[in-house]
Amino acid sequence: MRECFEVRDYDGAGRIGELDVPRADVTVETPALLPVVNPHVRTIEPGELEAEFGAEILITNAYSIYGSEEYREDALEQGLHDLYDFSGAIMTDSGSFQLSEYGSIDVDTEEILQFQHDIGSDIGTPVDIPTPPDVPREQAEEELTTTQERLELAETVDTGEMLVNAPIQGSTYADLRESAAEHAYGTSLDVFPVGAVVPLLNNYRFADVVDLVAASKRGLGEDAPVHLFGAGHPMMFALAVAMGCDLFDSAAYALYARDDRYLTVRGTEHLEDLDYFPCECPVCASHTPDDLDAKNALERERLLAEHNLHVTYGEMRRIKQAIRRGNLLELVETRARGHPTMLSGYRALVDHAEQLEATDPVAKEAFFYLSTESADRPEVHRHHDRLARLSPEGEILLSEGDTNEAYDETWRVVPPFGPFPRDLSDVYPLNAEIPERLDARAYEQAAEGVRRLAEGNPDAAFTLAYHDWPETALAAVPDSVSTFQLGVEEGDWD
Repeated sequence: MRECFEVRDYDGAGRIGELDVPRADVTVETPALLPVVNPHVRTIEPGELEAEFGAEILITNAYSIYGSEEYREDALEQGLHDLYDFSGAIMTDSGSFQLSEYGSIDVDTEEILQFQHDIGSDIGTPVDIPTPPDVPREQAEEELTTTQERLELAETVDTGEMLVNAPIQGSTYADLRESAAEHAYGTSLDVFPVGAVVPLLNNYRFADVVDLVAASKRGLGEDAPVHLFGAGHPMMFALAVAMGCDLFDSAAYALYARDDRYLTVRGTEHLEDLDYFPCECPVCASHTPDDLDAKNALERERLLAEHNLHVTYGEMRRIKQAIRRGNLLELVETRARGHPTMLSGYRALVDHAEQLEATDPVAKEAFFYLSTESADRPEVHRHHDRLARLSPEGEILLSEGDTNEAYDETWRVVPPFGPFPRDLSDVYPLNAEIPERLDARAYEQAAEGVRRLAEGNPDAAFTLAYHDWPETALAAVPDSVSTFQLGVEEGDWD
């Protein structure tokens, strides 16, 4: 059991947790954003990140400081917290990013971990190998072996109270990611970043990211804090949190501002394309796009960076509130409609519904059916599993209409859940808000519920009374279940 991380609330695999960072003597509430602070170019000063935006944790590059004549000695003498005027937790990277960009670095794991400890880092990182997506499997396996050797080496370095990351690599091979996660979790290291996903994010391959996170999560325990390295755009935070990620680092707020790009939860806009700001943050409330365009480059960059941070932190707060209320997946569905590739990511998410169901609360405020993907949510799978445990006897009418005394019992049938005893009509999630015009997938899932109930109770006699079910759903109803259409064969009971 890892003592540094404790989960407080769940929704799906999303969670609110507490990451204890002993060296900084702080507790970081997750999910949390780690703004990237470039030691050489500080668009927003770390102290302002803390005071104005509520940053509890940030990340900076120890390798850049290590090789800097300007900052190395100051960092060793003062420590990062004094150098950055920041009292929260500070995570440092090891140079693996430079390794992925330039092919080599002139430091090894032992030396850079010791250096991170010496400059006062609270969470350090060994030198892993960030294997890119889609490489040959042989390369992925070879580089993963090197990363695992370095994680084991990191365990031997005396880092005191400094927490240490155990990056999970494996390219785009889900089985390698899962085994890498199992290996990392078996070490004594503390935080588990899913690495080398930036190329996937840059190419909007959100479904692939979801699959790799899902594989990594299968290899980790629930007490493992998960960091999605390089994921800094607010449009995908809800999706990644729903899959079980806890930490995100973002340089996007500054890098995008430098290019006059404006972040939203639906994507990125160029300042020159905006006539109005679709935001209520202090920057947008007091400026127009023309105002910002007229400012000098540095002032415009700073104001855009502030807006980008407001949007980013605002989305994190929105996600936490959604977890508390139990409607995180509704938020994900809303975000998924912002971009076709986000929709692909959400569909990949519900493909892992059984994995999400393991930690999804059994009771929440409400279930809103918002799209065809709602039919595959964890709550529907859970209901189907429970149907197999019920033991009705005699002749059972499964009806979208009213009760009928000719049968021993009349159960309700509500897409996408399927059948259930009428006494459970007000119980979550069977009290779901469902649109009048449903898609075929909702009925197909209801038919799956009928199948599970009938096959689990072969001695009972089931009859399904339906309204306008599509042929694909009716074809899935087992032959052992009699069927008739309400209003056609037995009269309209509504």
